[in-house]
Amino acid sequence: MKILQVMAGGRHGGAETAFVDMCRAQNERPDLEVQVITRPNDVRVPKLRNAGMTVHTAPFGGCIDVYTPYKINKIIQDFQPDIVQSWMSRAPSKIKQWHAGMGIQRYVHVGRLGSPYKLKYFKSCDAFTAITPELKNYIQDQNVVPHDHVRHINNFADVDVIHAPINRSDYGVPEDAVLLLGLGRLHRDKAFDVLIKAMADLPDNIYLWIAGEGPARAKFEALIKDLGLEKRVTLLGWQCDRAALFAQADICTFISRDEGFGTVFVQSWALETPVIVSDADGPRQFVRDGEDGLVVPRDDIPATVQAIKTLAADQALQKTFIQNGKARYQGEFTKEASVNAYVDFYRFLRKEKAD
Repeated sequence: MKILQVMAGGRHGGAETAFVDMCRAQNERPDLEVQVITRPNDVRVPKLRNAGMTVHTAPFGGCIDVYTPYKINKIIQDFQPDIVQSWMSRAPSKIKQWHAGMGIQRYVHVGRLGSPYKLKYFKSCDAFTAITPELKNYIQDQNVVPHDHVRHINNFADVDVIHAPINRSDYGVPEDAVLLLGLGRLHRDKAFDVLIKAMADLPDNIYLWIAGEGPARAKFEALIKDLGLEKRVTLLGWQCDRAALFAQADICTFISRDEGFGTVFVQSWALETPVIVSDADGPRQFVRDGEDGLVVPRDDIPATVQAIKTLAADQALQKTFIQNGKARYQGEFTKEASVNAYVDFYRFLRKEKAD
């Protein structure tokens, strides 16, 4: 089966990481041939090409960009995919719905939603995947495609081996300290400001690494300085070796204000790191408070402080979260489970269209 994966995407981000992981995972299957169209990007494009895929680039500009739709159509004509999968809201608006006048075999356009985008951008889609049950309901409620053409498929955590170990001592973190880890784009949605403010009310033996890049870096740097936390809070920048970070962390903190899914909590389960999440849309649909993580209200600094203190002081609770989280990962969020779910859906759609 031929799959064309299409995403505009920013320089960095969770959806962008999930896109690369899924393209690589699908391409590993001998029964799938994957090509990719994305914006030029010096991180994403080399990773995809190094995995053996043909990667096309296009600008994915605004409404006056006529080149991107033309190029996508030309690639479709040449590759003749069975499935065109588009990510986020920019890509689907550039893709034509198949019609007999195109003179090529029928393809099915599948839109992948990680947030409740306006479906006006997805007019050419024949079907949808949603990364949470609530997103699936959101799409079905609008009746833009038959209900059985919408399927909930979890993101997965691609558990890489450690390529470049990170040492606590390189960042001034004592070996006996409690090290918190936050991952994500440096943006208001990720609520790193809440996490930094919480650090001011936590004991001096608790340190924080934040791995990510984004437009709020200067704001977070200023907040760290204003609170006198330069020795205990470090902005690591964008990090590709997630396994190395989790290997050093004692607790993963993922307290976003707005989160459609949030692969970080799955990564923490996979890499056996106890996790604290917020009740943002994605995490609250999956993390079971007190069983495989702690759930705190969004924007609640005192609750965040208390959750960190509780988990840091209770090794038995940490072990429970590690064991239960690992079981959740193995049962629901592995690469094999996610790719198999996609392939099963693709086959169903192809049969439906053929009939």
